[in-house]
Amino acid sequence: MLNRITFHFKLFIFLIFFSSLLLTLIGYYYYYELNNQLYSEIGLHAKIQAKDIAMFPSLINAVEQQDNQAIAEIMAPLAQNSDASYLVVGNPQGMHLYHSLSPEKVGEQMVGGDNQEVLAGKTIITVRTGATGISLRGKAPILDQHNNVIGIVSVGYLKSHLDHISSSKLLKIALAALLLMSALFVFSWWFARHIKKQMFSLEPREIGLLVRQQKALLESIYEGVIAIDQQCRIVVINQAAKNLLALTQSSRELRGQPLNKVIQTVTFFNHQKMHATDTHDEICQFNHLTVIASRVRIFLEGELQGWVISFRDRNDITELTAQLTQVKRYADNLRILRHEQLNWTATLAGLLYLKRFDEAIHYIEAQSEHTQETLDFISARFCSGPLCGLLLGKYASAREKGVQLQFDPACQLQQIPAQMPETELMSVIGNLLDNAVEATLQRAGVHHPVSLYVVANQRELVIEVADLGIGINDKLRDNLFEQGVTSKTSGDHGLGLHLVETYVTRAGGTIEISINQPYGTVFSVFIPCPPTDCITTSSLLANLEHADHAT
Repeated sequence: MLNRITFHFKLFIFLIFFSSLLLTLIGYYYYYELNNQLYSEIGLHAKIQAKDIAMFPSLINAVEQQDNQAIAEIMAPLAQNSDASYLVVGNPQGMHLYHSLSPEKVGEQMVGGDNQEVLAGKTIITVRTGATGISLRGKAPILDQHNNVIGIVSVGYLKSHLDHISSSKLLKIALAALLLMSALFVFSWWFARHIKKQMFSLEPREIGLLVRQQKALLESIYEGVIAIDQQCRIVVINQAAKNLLALTQSSRELRGQPLNKVIQTVTFFNHQKMHATDTHDEICQFNHLTVIASRVRIFLEGELQGWVISFRDRNDITELTAQLTQVKRYADNLRILRHEQLNWTATLAGLLYLKRFDEAIHYIEAQSEHTQETLDFISARFCSGPLCGLLLGKYASAREKGVQLQFDPACQLQQIPAQMPETELMSVIGNLLDNAVEATLQRAGVHHPVSLYVVANQRELVIEVADLGIGINDKLRDNLFEQGVTSKTSGDHGLGLHLVETYVTRAGGTIEISINQPYGTVFSVFIPCPPTDCITTSSLLANLEHADHAT
């Protein structure tokens, strides 16, 4: 049942219970101390009164003469003006000579058994049960001129009288406690509602679940995410952000640190801009890493609480763009093949419709002879179907542009190295061929063929693309593989060679660039090929011999 009670109501109950218990203990302690203090003060007061009364000369003479009438006349006014419950005078034998409350006890024995010390000349304070009940007494000896004890003066306060005084004070304490409890009640209710509002009316277990979900969500995001407060101190940082920024500290250690100690100050974190507006997909530099970053302000009830910064490596976006560009090129190649095939089919259909069968047969033989040879060569020398399709598409695309793509007779690829996926190998070959064709087309005059050499031996995979084009500008040679570097002035360029270099480096290979004779460029790619990944030498030679016989 307690679990069904809302948190703010449980908080209110606990506050009231704890406050009540605390006030009760404090009240009991205060009452106990007050009672002790009251007994101490009243006892001292009774002792002083008894001592003062015992020093009256008239009382000393009356006690010496055993004149009870005179004693009564002396003590009556004192008893009337005193706040004590009773005044008693006795002789050394412990017999009453005077009793303000019970005159009939005169001549009777004093009750309590606390006269020995007084008869010895001491002034004392005792609590005893006397003839009138339990009382607090102050007793003093009556001394004659020779300092002999001739009587006893007792000033007593009944316990009922003391309890009445304590009760009146306790009532005042209880009233004050009641007022304090009322104030605590109001405060506890307000505090519980305030906490509820701050918690968005959520229960603690719900808040705990949200925190765990938030942490899991942040860690599952591929992008780096950093949340900062108004003072630009880190509140939350996910693992992706630490990886991108090369941070080795734990999230706990980074929490609370100024952002400028983690990321070098850049214009992206300009305070004026941060307060003015949000920004999305802005290219900037975080610790020598080029990123695409977004910054969003966080508001709570109209007040700025901080910012959430998300960012990702620009190279990831660039690589994805390059891959999409390559896919687009594959699609273009397929469209070229389809267009060429449609033209070929339309011509053949026209000849058949005109019943020129001999011409149709001659046309088929003429058109398919060289194409079939190329198709047979590619399908026999390359093990990958997608790679064969790519090469056929590049062959048709180059021919349509007026450039011949030649395959070296020694080409042989029966197994793709494990460290380079098929798609990456296709991207490397495709981009190198595209660049070679483009360089060939840019040279004026006759367009010489572009040659391709692909072979895998026991040690490495070798890819070589040679053209007789315009060559490489000396100004671009040192930065040729950087993203965006290109000699072309239009179109989607500057990605191909960057992507080639990325894939080759990832596979542990190298790229060499040399000048072709008499002009042009030769790109040579060398990818290490462990013996278990590539075909053996004997298999390679057997395949080459079989291909030569077939040719």
